[in-house]
Amino acid sequence: MKFIIAILIFSAVILFHELGHFLLAKKSGIRVNEFCLGLGPTLFGVTKGETKYSIKLFPFGGACMMEGEDEESQDDRAFGKKSVWARISVVVAGPVFNFILAFFLAFILISCMGVDIPSISGVSKGSAAQEAGMREGDVIVKMNGKNIHFYREVSMYTFFHPGESLDITYERDGERFTSEVKPRYDEESGRYLIGIINNYERKKGNVLSNLKYSAYEVKYWIWSTLQSLKLLVTGKVSVNEMSGPVGIVKGIGDVYDASRDDGMFYIFVNMLNFAILLTANLGVMNLIPLPALDGGRLVFLILEAVRKKKVDPDKEGMVHFVGIVLLMGLMVLVMFNDIRKIFF
Repeated sequence: MKFIIAILIFSAVILFHELGHFLLAKKSGIRVNEFCLGLGPTLFGVTKGETKYSIKLFPFGGACMMEGEDEESQDDRAFGKKSVWARISVVVAGPVFNFILAFFLAFILISCMGVDIPSISGVSKGSAAQEAGMREGDVIVKMNGKNIHFYREVSMYTFFHPGESLDITYERDGERFTSEVKPRYDEESGRYLIGIINNYERKKGNVLSNLKYSAYEVKYWIWSTLQSLKLLVTGKVSVNEMSGPVGIVKGIGDVYDASRDDGMFYIFVNMLNFAILLTANLGVMNLIPLPALDGGRLVFLILEAVRKKKVDPDKEGMVHFVGIVLLMGLMVLVMFNDIRKIFF
């Protein structure tokens, strides 16, 4: 059951991404030859109008195949025949739809659970926070100029900036104070800590506040993804620590198992939280300016818009082909690591 749920979540996120491309392509008058869920051989397909809708053998991926997207076509409704701004809108629609989905799911989650406010439940004796004058009841609002809306952001900021001196702004009795806090390394946890305790108190709001915090939730996951990519690029995290489709499905399954004893409601909210993480992550990853990804295509389209002239299709096609080969190689490596982590 858990793996079925995991595959359904993964497939829904990808399908919504491809739906963005599909709807904007249709709106721009581009011919869509096939809209599919999954990769590999076709298990089931039906043609309606000019488009074939199909389900593929492997439920990891999907595609919106447009006429003339990767090759020259003389069809007046081909992708390449449309204006550069129409093509940009089609390419960017996939990631944008991921962020829209993340916002919608975040609204449901926050309406059900409220938000984890960044309030201090206690301060450890002799800690950096205590020495800086922070105490129980304070609410953290900024760290080094970054606005804080959830307690998760406090712990994640210290994780992504280990040992860094922090200017923490907090509210107390309606007033704001700022203290400089120098985290200390904790041998037991292997992390730099500032010494504050939070009981993960959650606060529910009205519809308007839930909408506001849903936007903050999406912003949080986008920021977390970008910070993780920064660690990968700087070599602080290795490719071996990345997770692909197999690892993601296993991760969802593990969360499902951990939630079962708490009942169906907690299974639901934890699956919802995982889906938000996944769709926001997919949106960010697809905007990375690498060949074969949406971000790579956007680079060529923006160049075309600036130069008022198309990039040579053969050269662009070769760049994307090399990108696909490298991307497939990375996917194989990540999948191998995922399987290795499961069995070894």
